Amino acid sequence: MGVLLPMTDPNDTRDTGPRVGTPLWAFLAGVSVIGCTALIVAELRLDVFELAELARAPLFWVLAVLVVLGELRPVMVSSATAVGGTYPATMFTFAVLLHYGLAVAVLMQVVGIVVNGVVTRKAWHRVSFNVAQATLAFTAAAVVLGLFGIVPSPSSPWVPSGPTLTAVALSGLAYFAARAMLVCGAVALHERRSLSRVLRATVGPQALVYTALLGLAPLVVVVMEDSPGLVPLFVAPLAAVYFTATLSMRRDHQAMHDELTGLPNRKMLIVSTEEALAEARHDERVGLFLIDLDRFKEVNDTMGHPVGDRLLQMVAHRLTHSVRPGDVVARLGGDEFAVLLPSIRDSHAAREVAARLRAALTEPVRLEGMTFDMDGSVGIALFPDHAPDFELLLQRADVAMYLAKEGRTGVELYQQDKDRNSPERLGLLGDLRRAVDNRELRLHYQPKVDLATGEVRGMEALLRWRHPVRGPIPPDDFIPLAEQSYLMRQLTEYVIDAVMEQAARWWHTGLQVQISVNVSARDLLDSALPDQLEAGLSRFRLPPEAIQLEVTERILMGDQAYTHETIKALAALGVPLALDDFGTGYSSFIRLQRLAASEVKIDASFVQRLSSSEDDERIVRSIVDLVRSLGLRSVAEGVETEEVALKLTGMGCDMGQGWLFGRPMAPADATVWLRERVGVQEAEYVEI
Repeated sequence: MGVLLPMTDPNDTRDTGPRVGTPLWAFLAGVSVIGCTALIVAELRLDVFELAELARAPLFWVLAVLVVLGELRPVMVSSATAVGGTYPATMFTFAVLLHYGLAVAVLMQVVGIVVNGVVTRKAWHRVSFNVAQATLAFTAAAVVLGLFGIVPSPSSPWVPSGPTLTAVALSGLAYFAARAMLVCGAVALHERRSLSRVLRATVGPQALVYTALLGLAPLVVVVMEDSPGLVPLFVAPLAAVYFTATLSMRRDHQAMHDELTGLPNRKMLIVSTEEALAEARHDERVGLFLIDLDRFKEVNDTMGHPVGDRLLQMVAHRLTHSVRPGDVVARLGGDEFAVLLPSIRDSHAAREVAARLRAALTEPVRLEGMTFDMDGSVGIALFPDHAPDFELLLQRADVAMYLAKEGRTGVELYQQDKDRNSPERLGLLGDLRRAVDNRELRLHYQPKVDLATGEVRGMEALLRWRHPVRGPIPPDDFIPLAEQSYLMRQLTEYVIDAVMEQAARWWHTGLQVQISVNVSARDLLDSALPDQLEAGLSRFRLPPEAIQLEVTERILMGDQAYTHETIKALAALGVPLALDDFGTGYSSFIRLQRLAASEVKIDASFVQRLSSSEDDERIVRSIVDLVRSLGLRSVAEGVETEEVALKLTGMGCDMGQGWLFGRPMAPADATVWLRERVGVQEAEYVEI
């Protein structure tokens, strides 16, 4: 157990150690002081003349060389970082303890540890701790031997025999237990895990190797006494143990780690998460993050897979250097990564970690002489708040990640009301499907008025749903639910049919007002939409301008909006297009000009703050001027006061929509309202 506290970067030798005053610092400092004191006491009891006499024997130097060489590279029995490695030098140093006593064994062990520290460039606090914990372990073993009356020294070497094997076994057990407790205690503090969890991960694999090494030590002593020249032959079984363990560890590592990045894979993440859930304290959370890279496919397709692979390796490097010791970064496949936080205080702390991870990803990457700007979306799920086990945690982190990606927020915490897979939302989706099948949804209509003349220029159809149990359900609750499911096309067909039927009633009784209907970006690119509109216009004998399609500004983000056959078919059909909620997205003027839209609706959030915010007033004025310069009509949503209406009129805005002119009305009420303003004689009306 000599591999302790891996540095933040295995290739970075600048290990500054734990922060002064932390529990880990106190533990390392305390063990180092006690261990070094024990070392000094042991060496003061060593007779210098005895040591000088011993040093004249070739065997002494053979053992010293074997100890130093055995400290250079550990036997790794597991790919788990908490398990660490076991140094082969243990066999020879324990043999020296049995034969020559504590002082000589500790002296050789210290030399080996210091040489290891110099060769591997370990920090001083790591070297001092390793010296201390080895000294204390040997002291524990020597105390057990002393209880059996066994006190070896250079002048009085001891050779184990049959009756004394119990003392040797208990001494070896004391040595192993002391090192296990000290090293695992430091690892537990370093990785903020419970000591019992680290011991469970460590003791089993380490015990097998220690049993082999410590079990051979008495044989080494016997050979040292009878045939010293044969001692180097013990290198052969050591080599066998080393290579067997290495092959086993390599297979274990391949099974539990990603080949490209070296990160833990899904199997390892499951094991680590289940351990963390089992060890979770009642006042803390376990966090699981899911990270998906944005625009990675573009880099991979443009620059080729080798560059994409190097980019993934750099991302893995950044993520592992942005988490705390004990946190687990895993690659699940493709450009999808996961981060496990075995212990996190609350959702706020989880968001802070996620923000740090995302900041690391957004640093520019330079490859092949080119600089790439990377970004990622992070979804967070917490135990026990959001899920009780790994599979559900991963699923809900996935839901949160897609919320972050869709909303362009970067980081999102799981929200049950936005999870299309939650029982509540699945139940609501089933109710919505039945409502569509039974035609329980209703359309209300809100007028659009010419700001200059007060004339009615159109009506917007707004969908309403009164649930038989829950009562009225806002469109913001059920429309996104439909958009994320198979139901959206059916819902769109239902709404368009109802709108065209209502338009026919109005147009054929003299109320020739255009009806606007909202469709999603996916609907707009559905090849079935033009066919449905064409068939409906023909069946109800309506002109194309009787219907207008409204779509959110996000459609401008994709080039397919300008090249898709559905858009071309709608343009050929003559059905006008309007952009809804303009000003909330990332539109460019060029993209706006390229889209065949006839109307732009200014988002209500800007309009409603016209009287109180100069910034919003400038934004609205700029949009109105832009829309006019492109030859399009401007419509202000959310007009609720005369003051706002006058400001909009002064800016040159064409139309307004809002409670000032009329609230959304049922079809019968909307018909009466229209007749009063359009001046058409009353005709028979049948509600949809």
